[in-house]
Parts: sequence; C-alpha cells; structure tokens
Amino acid sequence: MTNNDILKKLRVALKLRDDDIVKILGLVDFRISKSELGAFFRKEDHPKYMECGDQILRNFLNGLVIHLRGPMPKKGENKPQKKSND
Repeated sequence: MTNNDILKKLRVALKLRDDDIVKILGLVDFRISKSELGAFFRKEDHPKYMECGDQILRNFLNGLVIHLRGPMPKKGENKPQKKSND
C-alpha cells in the first residue's frame, strides 16, 4: 500500500475535503496548495499524478492528531494538582 493509498483511505474514512486537508497540514506549518494535493488523488497513469512522500504523509498524520485531539499543552501547564491528606 502506497502513501497515496493511505491518504486516500483516510480522506474517505474521515469524510475530509481538500480544504480540510490543507487546513490540517497548516496546523503543523506545512503549506500545500489544493492543486498539489489533488495530484496525490489522481490515478497513477494520469500525467499530473504525483507520489505522496513520507514527509507529506507524516505531517498530515501529525496535523490530524492535533485536529482530532487538540494541541498538546506546553510542558508545565495543566499539571494535575496533588491532593493533600488533611
């Protein structure tokens, strides 16, 4: 299974549009245009087909985590308070 297949399957499973994927990649400061993104979803024999590299898939997955869970709190913030035994 190629990175393109993984990206396509996640797109369908999560009902994401191209705009959504561009925004998700933007969450990890990775910029891509909708036309570049569209090249990943074309058939392999299409002249404008482009392979989805590891870097793009990795950034998409990292952005997807932020999109679904929210950003991670910075270290030192939201530490659970210890209860004292009064």
